[in-house]
Amino acid sequence: MAPTSDKDARKEPPKANKRGAARLAAVQALYQMDLAGAGLNDILAQFESHWLGREVEGAQYLPAEAAFFRDIVTGVVREQRILDPMIDDALQQGWPLKRIEAVIRAALRAGAYELSHRRDVPARVVIKEYADVAAAFVERDETGMVNAVLDQLARKLRGEEFTA
Repeated sequence: MAPTSDKDARKEPPKANKRGAARLAAVQALYQMDLAGAGLNDILAQFESHWLGREVEGAQYLPAEAAFFRDIVTGVVREQRILDPMIDDALQQGWPLKRIEAVIRAALRAGAYELSHRRDVPARVVIKEYADVAAAFVERDETGMVNAVLDQLARKLRGEEFTA
């Protein structure tokens, strides 16, 4: 492996990596809000000052696109009354969203928000990214559920992307 130059070390991570890091942080923030009942402003301040692009408990977090992170978290909170019934409809009968593990709920809400409000991001990217985020926290079966639910929502919300 070739040594990296100072120029390489200063190079910005690609936008996709920053957005992936923002998605991971958003799911963590939504999870924390759900479990601890933390308020939106407190969570945003905590993550933006202590987590995004910093080392926490020995783990180096990638730099995240802060505006994207903020949009996802605030958008989910603002639109939750609309997002939750959409997700419930996509879940298998008998498994309402409130029965789903909190971290999966957070990933589904964030993914549903992006699918319904961030048309600048292709639906397939949203699905893959949130399945990957879920994989960092849960077993493969639950990751498959995130993929299936978001795929179903994407086909309802953005059918045109799947018919081309």
